[in-house]
Amino acid sequence: MCKRPITVALSASWFNPKVFMAGLQKSTPTPESLTLHGQSRQLEISFSSGERFLIPFELMRIYSPSAEVRGHGQGQEVLQTGKRGVDIVGMEPVGNYAVQPRFSDGHGSGLYTWDYLHFLGSQQSKLWAEYETKLQAAHTERDAPMPEAAGQGCAH
Repeated sequence: MCKRPITVALSASWFNPKVFMAGLQKSTPTPESLTLHGQSRQLEISFSSGERFLIPFELMRIYSPSAEVRGHGQGQEVLQTGKRGVDIVGMEPVGNYAVQPRFSDGHGSGLYTWDYLHFLGSQQSKLWAEYETKLQAAHTERDAPMPEAAGQGCAH
């Protein structure tokens, strides 16, 4: 993977902040730029409110909004471990409301809406603390390899 920053263009062809975007709360500012920083493994996102966040790829991966991570209902979440070195190897726009990153571990089914990226960026400290609590409760560590998922064809 190229380690120099890659700017993801928020061009008018797929991004128009003046158009109401599905999945975006009216109170959430719209994104103005997205940059993937491969060396530091962070997504830099700037919003119309002036807020700017650096979101670690690892945090994005462990809190992926996909069913593979969240499950299909409460209590079906899959605790993600061994993701510290994960990279984003690609990112595609999804309509006018989200992006879909492809991670180096093969995961690529999560849709990250502007709301969700804003949430990840603004709540990083809380999310990391919750993750540490979940790791302790599961008697595992952040860098432990993911256990093999028996009978689940979509777990990463």
